[in-house]
Amino acid sequence: MKAFTYHRALAPMLWVLAGLASIELLVTHLLVAHWFPRVALVLSVASLCGLMWLIRAIAKMRRRPVIVGPDAVLMAVGGFRRVNVPLGAVAGVDAAGNERDRSALNLALVAHPNVMLELRAPLPGHRRRIRSIAHRLDDPLGFIAAVRERLPGDQPATGSFTVPSASRSSGP
Repeated sequence: MKAFTYHRALAPMLWVLAGLASIELLVTHLLVAHWFPRVALVLSVASLCGLMWLIRAIAKMRRRPVIVGPDAVLMAVGGFRRVNVPLGAVAGVDAAGNERDRSALNLALVAHPNVMLELRAPLPGHRRRIRSIAHRLDDPLGFIAAVRERLPGDQPATGSFTVPSASRSSGP
């Protein structure tokens, strides 16, 4: 079982969002409180609850890594979402390209994904047909290698970078 972190790529941008949300909370409270004090209190409590939820979800990013297990891949993104994908449902894994895929579940949130897990069939239980899962990991090469070593057969690389092979020679 191997764990892969993603908090170094995603958390800084989300902390900026939390900072902007706290500024918005303060400004909205001051403006609305001038005319409607009770409404300002309700809005502030609702905004504060949302801000606390966001901070807690960001904090969970360190404790909930993406895990490549012996028979499944657990794709997680903090307190936002977790998707357990059996290895039998994985068609392949590669670097994420620049194309926008509407059938992909983007777990990279506000960042550009760097890995793409392709599925054999759409994930059940979702509103749209999810045929792949994109994520932004701190070690994309290690993740790609870990998934490929557990998949049957050889997975060709089609993305912007490939996993170095130990059998390649380094000399002429």
